[in-house]
Amino acid sequence: MTTSIATLQEIGRRLRIHSITATTEAGSGHPTSCMSAADIVSVMFFRQMQFDASDPDNPANDRFVLSKGHAAPLLYAAYAEAGIFTVPQLATLRKIDSILEGHPTPRIPWVDVATGSLGQGLSAALGNALASRLSKTSFNTYVLMGDGECAEGSVWEAATLAGYYKAANLFAAVDVNGIGQSQRTMDEFHVERFADKFRASGWFVITVDGHDYDAITSAFDTFKAEAGDKPRALVAKTFKGKGVSFVENKDGWHGKPIPKADLAKALAELATPVAGAEKIQPNPRPWPETGAAAVPVPSLEIVPSRKAGETAATREAYGDALAKLALVDPRIIALDGDTKNSTFSEKVLKAKPEQFLEMFIAEQNMVGVAMGLAARGMVPFVATFAAFLTRAYDQIRMAGVSGSNIKICGSHCGVSIGEDGPSQMGLEDIAMFRPIPNSVVLYPSDAVSTERLVAEAAKRHGICYIRTTRPKTPILYSNDELFPIGGSKTLRSSGNDRVTVVAAGITVHEALTAADVLSKEGIAIRVIDAYSVKPIDRDGLLAAARETGGRMIVVEDHYDEGGLGDAVLNAVGNQADTADVVKVVKLAVREIPRSGPPDALLEKYGISSRHIADAVRNFK
Repeated sequence: MTTSIATLQEIGRRLRIHSITATTEAGSGHPTSCMSAADIVSVMFFRQMQFDASDPDNPANDRFVLSKGHAAPLLYAAYAEAGIFTVPQLATLRKIDSILEGHPTPRIPWVDVATGSLGQGLSAALGNALASRLSKTSFNTYVLMGDGECAEGSVWEAATLAGYYKAANLFAAVDVNGIGQSQRTMDEFHVERFADKFRASGWFVITVDGHDYDAITSAFDTFKAEAGDKPRALVAKTFKGKGVSFVENKDGWHGKPIPKADLAKALAELATPVAGAEKIQPNPRPWPETGAAAVPVPSLEIVPSRKAGETAATREAYGDALAKLALVDPRIIALDGDTKNSTFSEKVLKAKPEQFLEMFIAEQNMVGVAMGLAARGMVPFVATFAAFLTRAYDQIRMAGVSGSNIKICGSHCGVSIGEDGPSQMGLEDIAMFRPIPNSVVLYPSDAVSTERLVAEAAKRHGICYIRTTRPKTPILYSNDELFPIGGSKTLRSSGNDRVTVVAAGITVHEALTAADVLSKEGIAIRVIDAYSVKPIDRDGLLAAARETGGRMIVVEDHYDEGGLGDAVLNAVGNQADTADVVKVVKLAVREIPRSGPPDALLEKYGISSRHIADAVRNFK
């Protein structure tokens, strides 16, 4: 049964009322941003979308992403009208014990990704849409965007890729209300400017009056009849604050609730129910008989097959491991930003091409799409040079807020990449990922540990960052060695070790060389491979420090701030629950590096075996 225009208009009226009353009760929020889009949301939720309101976990439910996250009260109002919440619950908006937060988060089961940092919703929605294709589960994804956020480049990264992949199950609506936070938007009401950009990206686009229900519903009918394999965009001219005359299309009302003294006046303008409106009819979608819900979760155990004396780059071992995982688990999806022949994610493309997505040089969108994929049950592995992940840090931050199950591999880290120079050297990446809530940071030193840690990351829910290096390094471990997250490995140890040297990745090999040099001088040191930077093996580090006189040296191919050295200091320094006093010396990169051979750069920037040996000799 198709919902009547009168019914949709009545829902739109109630959505406005709910948005106004909830924000006034909260004393903060963005009611006028909700009011401009109420008519679009009414049509999307109650005419177009199919979902079982009693079951957010149904994999066949159509999905909705509120990219303009400040309009959260409108989303919550739609949930209430759909029966997901009760209307009285809307009064808990923004309260500390409420899941109805100022911007949506996945504390609400129906919310796939946290939004509110603008320009990210279309990427996540594209991830949802691609997950439908990959899982062979039929559903559509709808996303509501604001016109102001369309100044963000990530929007057009997503739009272009959606056109490239012909994401016909993706529906975007742009709420062109012309007013930003502090002034009019750059395009104001020029809807054709938005339409032209989407058309140039391969979309089927219709412009409408966003308050004309006949035009909005007709546009969705046209999408179904004529859009073919193109993603669809509704570009709607609207008025901020629509429905209440003293705020409608008025500057200065962004992010301001209607004062309690004016609430009755505002509600009076929305008081008349729409004649002919009917009770909302549910539009459920049943569970699929086949698809993602029916796929059993396979074992993600893989076994390396490295030979003693072999050398291999950890970045190549990443590709080997990911290809092995993809062969046994259809949820494993490799995404790469046109670096697949350097990160070696191309091995997935060769082994399981249907589980590889080329994302091109658009790192923000790549991470955003991964969030959308993960929300729909995929296990996405994102790969690019570690240095280029800085461009996507806001998306990474929001993935943390979302509790997203994404895995990220940053290759070509540190000065050890050599002649390409500082623009290509990831030297900030550990510091970027450590603060992300519940994140894991892994830094393998050889191919065996890399393969094992890629599998560990796949098994663990949440953000995992894997740091890989460019040069080939010797195999250190046997193929049956295990690498649990939160552990470490002691590679050199004796009863008379003078100092503990903690390293990870490339510097493990430098530390071992230093140990060999020092042993010829009669100086024994303990060498620890801290492959799990977060969570770090606090107990193991403290035990080693106790046995080496409280002396510890940390060496890392990373800038001095925020990396492995600081992780170690957090673990062993100022411990109120122990009597341990540990002195820590950090060896790290402390200036902008130059181009040069890897060994020369390790030497020049103070993290080579010679510098480690000197630090041991000089430790007081």
